[in-house]
Amino acid sequence: MIWFLGTAACLICTGFIVRSILRPKTIDISAATKDLALYKDQLREVDSDLTRGVLNEADSESAKLEISRRILAADKRAQLETLANPAPIIVNKLLAVFIIILVLTGSLGIYASLGKPNLPDRPLVARLAAAQEARAQRASQEDAEIKVPDEKVNVPEDYLELVRKLREAIQKRPNDEQGLRLLALHEFRLGKYRAARKAHTRIMKIVGDKATAKDYIDFAEVMIFATNGYISPEAEITLSQALRLKPNDGRTRYYSGLAMAQNGRADVAYRLWEGLLKEGPQDAPWIPLIKSQIDDIARLAGINMSNQPLPGPTTDQINAASEMTEDDRKNMIRGMVSGLGERLASNGGTMNEWARLIRALGVLGETARASEIWHEAKDVFRANPKALTLLLEAAQAAEISQ
Repeated sequence: MIWFLGTAACLICTGFIVRSILRPKTIDISAATKDLALYKDQLREVDSDLTRGVLNEADSESAKLEISRRILAADKRAQLETLANPAPIIVNKLLAVFIIILVLTGSLGIYASLGKPNLPDRPLVARLAAAQEARAQRASQEDAEIKVPDEKVNVPEDYLELVRKLREAIQKRPNDEQGLRLLALHEFRLGKYRAARKAHTRIMKIVGDKATAKDYIDFAEVMIFATNGYISPEAEITLSQALRLKPNDGRTRYYSGLAMAQNGRADVAYRLWEGLLKEGPQDAPWIPLIKSQIDDIARLAGINMSNQPLPGPTTDQINAASEMTEDDRKNMIRGMVSGLGERLASNGGTMNEWARLIRALGVLGETARASEIWHEAKDVFRANPKALTLLLEAAQAAEISQ
């Protein structure tokens, strides 16, 4: 379908161009022709006025001379317009053929190279329906857990012995809530996520309607670890229960965004994660996880991250500082930059944040530090050509050696 529409559009546009080239050019000679007719009528009127005695012989000859001069000028214009030949028709035909070949082969060739001509149509309704279907057909928690082996964690033998005794105690007292919570915790620490999930399942049955938001999110997190990051339908239901009890919980919102991303709703995931990035705090454990994934999520959602506002000093703030004294300006910018630099060093950040830090250090005249950040950023984004281009522009603005 896309090939048909693209070809039709090219042919229509090319047709208009070729038509304008090949259509014969009609020269408008009506002005010169009308002038000649008018002047001839004036000559006849002069003769008529002479016969009737309105004009004498001298005035008649003078009028005829002036009209004759105008007739000659008009006749010369008419001859020039008639002799003005258009370009040879063979040249126009060759030009038309060249344009047709250039437009068709150029446009279709570029699309064949950069586009995906064999990709079937995927309207929004169909994509949402496909996402819903894929979501409905996801593997269950049990099926997903089977494919994930336990992690091997090196711990002292006496610790393993204590956990074994705890398991035996729980077998004797299966409804001991406190014992089950301890067992779930230690199974998790040992990398036995499936066993931890089973302990949590029993905990949730015991607490029933008294379960807190933390109970639900802890349960969901154990389920997600047990499936190596996959969010099953059961885990998603548990997350929804946690959100119902505590809508602003950062951990729950992070995992809910991850669930949306896995189900083909990158747009929803981006909105959830963008809100978490803005709210912080920057030392929250989900912040670096979001930063490492949000560029890809934004790309899937059709969002250009380079246009998104970022924390840290803005260009306007840096420019406003130029009105201060040199010392005050540098102190102001240095205060704004320090927080951004510390956060990037500890948690990482997006390519725009790294570029902003390089530019700000250039304003401060700290070219050595800007150069260090530039080289560090190149290592971080070495596999991202777009990021490297942005960082190079920042380095050039900071006037640091490459």
